[in-house]
Amino acid sequence: MNLWVAGARPRTLPAAVVPVLVGTGAAFRDNGEWNHGIVIWRAIAALIVSLAIQIGTNYANDYSDGVKGTDAADRVGPVRLVGSGLKPPGAVKRAALLSFAVAGVAGFALAAAVSWWLLLVGAASFLAGWFYTGGPRPYGYAGFGELFVFVFFGLVAAIGSTYVNTEEITGLSIAVAVPVGALATALLVVNNLRDIPSDTRAGKRTLAVRIGDARTRWVYFALMLIPFLMLPFIAGLARIGAVVAFVALPSARKPVQTVLEGAKGPRLIPVLGATGRVQLIYGVLLAVGMALSEL
Repeated sequence: MNLWVAGARPRTLPAAVVPVLVGTGAAFRDNGEWNHGIVIWRAIAALIVSLAIQIGTNYANDYSDGVKGTDAADRVGPVRLVGSGLKPPGAVKRAALLSFAVAGVAGFALAAAVSWWLLLVGAASFLAGWFYTGGPRPYGYAGFGELFVFVFFGLVAAIGSTYVNTEEITGLSIAVAVPVGALATALLVVNNLRDIPSDTRAGKRTLAVRIGDARTRWVYFALMLIPFLMLPFIAGLARIGAVVAFVALPSARKPVQTVLEGAKGPRLIPVLGATGRVQLIYGVLLAVGMALSEL
């Protein structure tokens, strides 16, 4: 695999795609008439923004952890460009900034068409992406990474994707943002669960390090369960088709079982990919189910 592609961490990208799909599905209304419920170019622009921010955040994380020496040679997990010496820090930093710039261009177009206050949301997203591990006091090192992922890759991304199409913040968009945020947070939780030993040695006080191995596993289980518990509520908001997302439930069994059975180190690497697949299957089915409810 190309090193730059590997450094973008493709397994984490469902966290960027799913909130846009689900938020756009929540915007599908008025008997499914595209010209009323969805503005296609805005949906595409929102997807570009979300993907570019996710990739930029991944590169920024790679850069900051690399220059701080957090990514030791014995680290288990996806390739790190700076920590492994595969790319110079300056090049990875420029890749992060370029990704944020792409998001900025698409976001500016959305702000011009919808509302200029979206620029503030975009700026907050960029800062959250950079200071996750960057700066003198990175919040990811203090145990707040999960909270920010839930907010920005759940609430902000899903509600924002509805808003750029409908120019409204709806109850449905808020409801669907919760399971989306839970699944995105589950990705980070299992990643940090795997890294507890190396993060502890590096002084990185993630939530997993703070609460310990056993409690982190139950947090992961809860985050994987919440999306399915939310489906009856979402269906109750006149979107009965949302229940089709229950089809994703069997795909969640293996990663949850692996985590609860105590898998460690390299055995948790496939769980990251499996969690991303659950998120993608759930998100696609939920978005399609909500859209079809309006036809």
